Amino acid sequence: MRGDLPIQPQMFATVVLEDRVPADHPLRAMRALVDPILRELSPRFEAMYSDVGRPSVPPECLLRAMLLQVFYTIRSERQLVEQLEYNLLFRWFVGLDLEAPAWHATTFTKNRQRLLDGDLARAFLGAVVARADVQALLSREHFTVDGTLLEAFASHKSVRPKDTDDDSPVDPGNDGVTWQGERRSNATH
Repeated sequence: MRGDLPIQPQMFATVVLEDRVPADHPLRAMRALVDPILRELSPRFEAMYSDVGRPSVPPECLLRAMLLQVFYTIRSERQLVEQLEYNLLFRWFVGLDLEAPAWHATTFTKNRQRLLDGDLARAFLGAVVARADVQALLSREHFTVDGTLLEAFASHKSVRPKDTDDDSPVDPGNDGVTWQGERRSNATH
């Protein structure tokens, strides 16, 4: 029997995002791996933010969203926000309520530096990779990377000469650092 086309969409609905994500979906395993790490980092997040002013987007949500960007090779924050607007799986993983609007793409731009300055992004990603390795979620057989994301996440200012043992930033605040006239290559930097 042929079903009827709905004449008018439902006005109210009760949807639980948890019920929409299949029990065996790989992001469930990642969420179970990531959540304890974010709880451990919570005191460091608290220290970064003021007690007064407007509440910002929780850094836990931003870090989860950045993981999605890497997992699904989403080229830009603008496209990531577009996905967060309508993709229920992404909303569930990030922790964004069904009725909450997705953030503006500049939210990532404004908060990325805060996460990098506090060394939280490095601590988070390092812990995710370490725990995924312990739980045998990583494969040593094949590894594929979208180079455009690496290019976007790294800048020329992060390049260091190979013969230098110094781990300090090459360009703290861009104070007079210039690469003009200096040749760089994979062999030297």
